Amino acid sequence: MTLHLSRAHLTAIAVALFVTLLWSSSWVLIKWGLVDIAPLPFAGLRYALAALLLSPIILTAANRKRLAECGRKRWALLIAFGLLQYAVTQACQFLALSYLPATTLSLMLAFTPALVAILGGVLLGEHIGWREVLGVAVFLAGAGLYFLSKALPAGAAIGLIIGATGVLANAGQHLLGRKINRDIGLPPSLITAVSMAAGAAALLTTGVAVQGWPEISPRGWMIVGWLAAANTALAFWLWNRAQAVLSALESSLINNTMLIQIAVLAVLFLGERLTAMQVAGLALAGAGVLVVQLARMRMVNRAATT
Repeated sequence: MTLHLSRAHLTAIAVALFVTLLWSSSWVLIKWGLVDIAPLPFAGLRYALAALLLSPIILTAANRKRLAECGRKRWALLIAFGLLQYAVTQACQFLALSYLPATTLSLMLAFTPALVAILGGVLLGEHIGWREVLGVAVFLAGAGLYFLSKALPAGAAIGLIIGATGVLANAGQHLLGRKINRDIGLPPSLITAVSMAAGAAALLTTGVAVQGWPEISPRGWMIVGWLAAANTALAFWLWNRAQAVLSALESSLINNTMLIQIAVLAVLFLGERLTAMQVAGLALAGAGVLVVQLARMRMVNRAATT
């Protein structure tokens, strides 16, 4: 049977793959920027500039009316989401990257879908099936294979602790984001703009208070500006457009390629080296994540049809 895809569908797939490449390249750019810029102000500047670029979304008459009608509970959810997604998760990512190779942290964050499934079962009472358990086991086997053959740099223990905290925060923001997008009654673009503004303000303020205002070279400003404009503001806008065409399965499959993309970019541009065993571990871990995602989508689709 031949599968025929429309031009719009093929375009959406290409756009989504381009976005994942932008997001994957962020890891390389962050590692380069960390040479000169302290992690917390670096993260704060990236998302503060991106929030500024997304601010026209908030300023439209329709969205200003929507926000004016939000009660305290919805505002609290939006702010909490922004703090968790940007102030905590991104702070942990930037800090961890100052201690860990990009591939190592990428592998840790790839555990997020499995952790979301586990926490969803514990906190939200969502059913965890045998396929999800299998996926978690496969991921852990791949991660174990990777770490057993990986000599980590000095100070890696601190990076692993920060990275693990970031994984927990990332899983938490996914769960909270699921609730907000389902219950709050606001368009995704507005949720993104408001939550990013709140999180970026907290992240930049805290970063400057803790690590001071950085002296940034022209090269550093180019990295910050590109991350903010292309890899954040533009990437989120393009991703939302692609999601209007792609199925959840297609989006998940495309997003899952980032684990391999980051590993390849880290080898090409950061000088990281991977053995055959480490590559096998990454591939096995990626397969485990995919099993969890497929199981979760199967469950969602079954619930929607009953």
